[in-house]
Amino acid sequence: MHQLLKKKPAQKSEYREIAGVFTRRLIKKIRLQTDPTVIYGLGDKFNGNLRRKHLRRDTPYNTYTRRGLPPTPIAMPGVGAIKAALNPADGKTLYFVAKGNGRHYFSKTLKEHNEAVIRYQLNGDRTRVFSSRPVADKK
Repeated sequence: MHQLLKKKPAQKSEYREIAGVFTRRLIKKIRLQTDPTVIYGLGDKFNGNLRRKHLRRDTPYNTYTRRGLPPTPIAMPGVGAIKAALNPADGKTLYFVAKGNGRHYFSKTLKEHNEAVIRYQLNGDRTRVFSSRPVADKK
């Protein structure tokens, strides 16, 4: 079973805030940079461990290398997710990271987001932080 499927699903109480982040990023023309789209684009090549090289590998679904929405849906959204997308939360957050318990940490700045990634995804290991080198846009 893929690691992605083992993780707890997002809390329904956060759906509108997540939708708000994606909406603000689309309006500002910021890449969505969401891991599930990368995983979808990898298809059977994904072994449950998302790595930096995957984030840099261009596919039509890689929202780290391409701006905007992927060419097709990547999952079958539930009613709650659809309602959230139609009514995203107002706010200023542009980033979020999974805490590993089904909840997310939302950030307004990249600096704050990077600190949250270190805390929640890398267990405090600053040596594994992503390079700040930008990935060239494909769209």
